[in-house]
Amino acid sequence: MRKLKGVIIMLFCVSVLMGCSMPSEEEAIKSAEDTAEDVFNADESIETNQQLNTFSMHVPQGMDVVEEDATNVVLEDGEQTYIVFYNNLESPLSKLSYESAAANSEQALLLETFVDQEKFGYIRVLQDDEEDSYELQTGIGGVKITTYTSKSGMERDSEAMMSMARSIVMAN
Repeated sequence: MRKLKGVIIMLFCVSVLMGCSMPSEEEAIKSAEDTAEDVFNADESIETNQQLNTFSMHVPQGMDVVEEDATNVVLEDGEQTYIVFYNNLESPLSKLSYESAAANSEQALLLETFVDQEKFGYIRVLQDDEEDSYELQTGIGGVKITTYTSKSGMERDSEAMMSMARSIVMAN
């Protein structure tokens, strides 16, 4: 009985500690926004490592190209899918993808823009129907990347997605 009490107390403490380490929705969204902005504004270039049919891009480690055509690429990282759309007729300063995202964002938890002399970018977060699932979209100019992610994966995904978008815009 004494061992059982000890196990129960230990499990309770572990669950409390795990619950405290999980970011709140607001914290996760703010971290994703800050990370996307940092990547957008970074001075260092992002080297492309994948030549596709019509453009080149940086594909983060662990992601695989599973499908491509002239304007779309589907990437997978395990069970997670990333959809990359690239309109090479749009300049890096184009707001077309952003305006499309903004038009469908009445329920957006986040819709934020970033701009500098060379490019216009954005990040959008929507709540998905599933609990703890979010639609995350980043874009720069004619590049738009979308995935579904969790609260705990939002910051990592925003970094990877904005890096991919920057690599496409800068390389092409």
